[in-house]
Amino acid sequence: MNFLQLIMVACGLGGVFLLLWAALSGPSPSKESTRRLKTVRFRHSSNSSDRLEAQMRRAVAARKPRTHQIAGSGSRAEALSLRLHRSGLPWSMNQYIYGSLGLGTVIFLLVLLKTGALFLGLAFGAFVGAGLPHLVVNHFVKKRTNAFTAKFADAMDLLVRGLRSGLPVSETLTVISQEIPGPVGEEFKLVTDRMKVGKTMEDALQETAERLGIPEFNFFCITLAIQRETGGNLAETLANLSDVLRKRAQMKLKIRAMSSESKASAYIVGSLPFIVTVMIYWVNPKYIGEFLVDERLMVAGIGGAVWMGIGAFIMAKMVSFEI
Repeated sequence: MNFLQLIMVACGLGGVFLLLWAALSGPSPSKESTRRLKTVRFRHSSNSSDRLEAQMRRAVAARKPRTHQIAGSGSRAEALSLRLHRSGLPWSMNQYIYGSLGLGTVIFLLVLLKTGALFLGLAFGAFVGAGLPHLVVNHFVKKRTNAFTAKFADAMDLLVRGLRSGLPVSETLTVISQEIPGPVGEEFKLVTDRMKVGKTMEDALQETAERLGIPEFNFFCITLAIQRETGGNLAETLANLSDVLRKRAQMKLKIRAMSSESKASAYIVGSLPFIVTVMIYWVNPKYIGEFLVDERLMVAGIGGAVWMGIGAFIMAKMVSFEI
């Protein structure tokens, strides 16, 4: 067994051990005990904030039955269909699969004709065919989510004005679906359509929240659930929610502006080695071609790519903030 084969076997065994550890390791006892203590404290505390949080937890739990299942967790086909819907693209699942296979086949043939390396062509074809469509769908999902978030506060303001003018919630949702353009109007149109065929407003909103997976819309659904349990002025509650959503959007913009320099540096540092490699291969293919022949250079290249991946992952975590 040569050195390269030994390295590949060691990496494979390490991956198997990591998967076994992840599959067999149970939940953390400390986290479970902390969760139970918080539950007891919320249940028996005399503090108004704790009672409000306990009531919020009960409202959220009442919205999800015991047989609740996360949207898209049933199968990979269901998850793919959900991602395609979130992207807003008019692609069916068959079109996505056929497009990925066609793209992978084209890349495989180009690499095979250029280098004559069968396994290298298969690797590049599988990587590009599976990765590029995935990245494209992720881009459109993020774009549609940002468009939804940007207009959702305006929808809340329109809902508040409708409630204060005396319209019921169902009628105000219909007005939102007609007046607000983009993804917000499309999703509220689906909500009102489900209500017309007999579904309750809570079920229609919950189904949309599970399919979208957007925190702002989840806040809206939880606010309606808590208001139905506790009572109070719904218009004032939604006005406060609209103010929170706008401040949340402002904070995201501030974080994006403050981290833009670090992100640009990470993009440049992460992409520069690949750009240089392609340029050198374009000028002098024999110089870089040794990486496809010499086993020592293969190991060095794999090691460098792994360390670059670790560095890119660390830089991405350093400039990633959750609100």
